Amino acid sequence: MFIVGLTGGIGSGKSAVSACFERLGVTVMDADIAARTVVEKGRPALAAIAEHFGADILDADGALNRAALRQIVFQDPGQRSWLERLLHPLIFEELKSGLRNATSAYSILVSPLLVETSQHRLTQRILVVDIPEQLQLARTMARDNNTEAQVKAIMKTQANRERRLKCADDVLVNDGNLEDLERAVEKLHQQYLKMAAEHGD
Repeated sequence: MFIVGLTGGIGSGKSAVSACFERLGVTVMDADIAARTVVEKGRPALAAIAEHFGADILDADGALNRAALRQIVFQDPGQRSWLERLLHPLIFEELKSGLRNATSAYSILVSPLLVETSQHRLTQRILVVDIPEQLQLARTMARDNNTEAQVKAIMKTQANRERRLKCADDVLVNDGNLEDLERAVEKLHQQYLKMAAEHGD
């Protein structure tokens, strides 16, 4: 199976790009969805989180209170490290399992932390969605109703732009409109179909 890792900083447009690939019939596995799945009610990770952080980390239904957890781990690097050690291997296995069941000629693995974690080991090629930092800030503030300081704090937890670009096999500059984006994705799609065919030989 030929797998393309799709990454980019917050607000770069990873979701819009992956949606374009999905419309072309490509299987997309999203690390953010996998990260939500592994902490669902009844999963061992949720019990471990509640034991470590206390029952207050759960909402009235016994599900994870994401906002409360986010607040703790963004303020305390030690707690964030603990959480990452617990979750990253589980997310990795969840992604691996989903990619094994893919039916398209190639698959896309979308992850904001592709180059920061071992997830890049699942891929044969890395596609980085890139936008200028000021546009990244403006888009994220508008989308999530966050302050500039909050967005910058999130950006600090991700690989910087230079590191991401250094890891890239392909770069999609997403500073235009949706038609531009769809054209760029279609071009990459043809390239990846050809690569996937060669990979399978």
